Amino acid sequence: MIRTIDGGRAWQDVTPPGGEHLAFHDLEAFDHNNALALAVGAGELSKIYRTADGGQTWDLVFANPADGPFYDGIAFFDHDNGIAVSDPDPDPDPVQRKFGILTTSDGGRSWHVAPSNGMPLALSIEGVWATGTSLVAKGPRDAWFGTVAEPDNSRLFHTRDRGRTWSVASTPIPALPADRGIVSLAFWDTHHGLALGGGWPDTNRPSVAAVTTDGGATWAQVGSPTGFRTNMALVPTSGGDTAIAVGYTGSDITTDGGRSWQLFDQTDLRGIDCAHGSCWAVGMGGRTAELMRR
Repeated sequence: MIRTIDGGRAWQDVTPPGGEHLAFHDLEAFDHNNALALAVGAGELSKIYRTADGGQTWDLVFANPADGPFYDGIAFFDHDNGIAVSDPDPDPDPVQRKFGILTTSDGGRSWHVAPSNGMPLALSIEGVWATGTSLVAKGPRDAWFGTVAEPDNSRLFHTRDRGRTWSVASTPIPALPADRGIVSLAFWDTHHGLALGGGWPDTNRPSVAAVTTDGGATWAQVGSPTGFRTNMALVPTSGGDTAIAVGYTGSDITTDGGRSWQLFDQTDLRGIDCAHGSCWAVGMGGRTAELMRR
């Protein structure tokens, strides 16, 4: 894990102690000092760390038990309240498979397993991709996560009460065995959102994009980026409807809410985030990139 405080000219290694061999797939930063990092994996590999000094020191705030599920992502409604989502337990009763939810109300200092009675059953083969944006939150109470399933199309889970209860809807995005399912979500508000997925394992085959205007209850397929894209982010200063998607074969931009996409770069990038007027992307081997306006 690395950090810059000078616009990307220099970078500092701020990996938590003992985290050199962990896979960090999600980072939630509140300001230049306070942030949380999620390491993903089965059992004890799933951990959540918190820093209050810009990554100079870290506290381990959640340690998954050895027989625990694979945690995939974290998202926050505000500086205090957040959730994390996991795949269903590895060996549950097949008629009781449910996704797991952690909640926090103190800025991530402590985490608690939420009751499962408000979570719909998972399909017999269904999970969440740990891309960092497969779980997103918007507003004070709404959050969504997308899945990959077999043989049905990917599904979208939605909570309106910070994770206590969930509804589920089908999407047009194909899933297993030929495709990857939903890999990234973005919501402009609690009604209008964009889902991206499909395409894998052929990285040249276009991803599938879908939009919702009713908070995720129904979805309509729209345009596709030019190749498989692993992640996307909204551009908040654009006035709405603009998003960027990055992936193995390049980056695409949409300015009409996903209905059409244009390739603008061919660099291999795997993750992206936009905030405070800037967009940054990361790729394999420590590659970082800043979107430059022309």
